[in-house]
Amino acid sequence: MTSLSIRTVHEPAGFTAVADYFSDVWQTPRTAPPLLPETLNSLAHAGGAVHAGYDGERLVGACVAVFGPPASRETYSLLAAAERGLGPQIKRAQRAWAVELGALTMRWTFDPLVGRNARFNFVKLGATGTGYLVDFYGPMADGVNDGDESDRLEVTWDLIGPPQGQSGHAGPGTPDREAAPATHTAPDGGPLARRDPQDRYVWCRVPDDIVALRAADPEAALGWRRAVREVFTKAFADGFTATDMSRDGWYTLTRREAAS
Repeated sequence: MTSLSIRTVHEPAGFTAVADYFSDVWQTPRTAPPLLPETLNSLAHAGGAVHAGYDGERLVGACVAVFGPPASRETYSLLAAAERGLGPQIKRAQRAWAVELGALTMRWTFDPLVGRNARFNFVKLGATGTGYLVDFYGPMADGVNDGDESDRLEVTWDLIGPPQGQSGHAGPGTPDREAAPATHTAPDGGPLARRDPQDRYVWCRVPDDIVALRAADPEAALGWRRAVREVFTKAFADGFTATDMSRDGWYTLTRREAAS
């Protein structure tokens, strides 16, 4: 790759290119992208921003954000995608735009079963999972989510606080996950969740590749969806937030007072 160039999009051809890129990522026809070029144009015109990353003339990443309620000083990221390794640079450009306009935080949602996205959000960016949304979009007909229920994990990113380290938020005092008793069994027969006996941490496992599993065995993927949903909704109701994702596919959820 040559040097990555990231810029905000202002012209119709640029919005069309970004819409086409999102269609390719989410495996939809280019006539039915996740966001139409006209929609991207309108969002930018209304004060949001569409950022596009280029390797020479080739589009390799993009993200879209809008501002939230006036009093919140918050932005909301609608879509973001990038080739492997380029995500942090795309998100940093989005963050710089938001901070320049006075934002303090940014929120977005992602599929909690996609462990690599969780690791990116928590470990690379230092965001925190602050809410669990059951079947957030209803039925989806793209090539990535088709046939599943669209649960999403909401994350909040502090745009002005000190950056988190590369090991996430769990911290050096976190108990040994493997020593904690299992509380739920996963669809594959292994442990799905563990809970710290001191009730400060919950750990929850997700499949290695939910997108491939969904394509090969939709019923098994739906079983994972509902099993993970049960763990997360209970944990959030009990005052936990999602704070880390391990390389082997385990979330760490931390009780709020333990994280403070």
